[in-house]
Amino acid sequence: MKLYYCPWACSLAAHIMLHESGEPFDSESVDLKKKVTATGIDFNRITPKGYVPALLLDNGALVTENIAVLDYLASRFPQFGLEGPLARTRLIEALAYVSTEIHKSYKPFWHGGTDGQKNVASAYITGRMRYLAGLLKGDYLFGEHPTVADFYLFVTTLWAGRFGVEVPAPLAALHEQLKTRPAVYATLKVEGLA
Repeated sequence: MKLYYCPWACSLAAHIMLHESGEPFDSESVDLKKKVTATGIDFNRITPKGYVPALLLDNGALVTENIAVLDYLASRFPQFGLEGPLARTRLIEALAYVSTEIHKSYKPFWHGGTDGQKNVASAYITGRMRYLAGLLKGDYLFGEHPTVADFYLFVTTLWAGRFGVEVPAPLAALHEQLKTRPAVYATLKVEGLA
């Protein structure tokens, strides 16, 4: 497998997941403004969507969209998914919530929003995070081991630190706990974020 990623982007969640798996994989950073990979390839030739993550499988298939990539990785490495009758549904539910309610709400911070837009977004993000904080079932979202949803949430709490968005105490604790995991630290180091 090969992951195309960009530092600070949501692809960090998949990058963490791949390091957590312990299996060998390739990765290559992408300059999203220039649409060029670190080896000089036109990223639009890899995916016309032009954004990350993009996961190239060993059989040549390409998986894009963060939720789809994380769902694929959770099925490939079930120790980072959930078990039970509604397991996959609950995991996708959490991934979709992080994507649509939290991730998307950072837009004013990434794309030159006004101070007023950033203040509104900040309050909204904190409110959505409070909802998730109320659902914690242990050290992580679903219990005593992390899932791909925790890794995606970690990315959004990392952004919160960058942009001064308040993170509820239980999610701040989850963030700090994830930072102590060797695979998370290794990924942050690779992406120049450690």
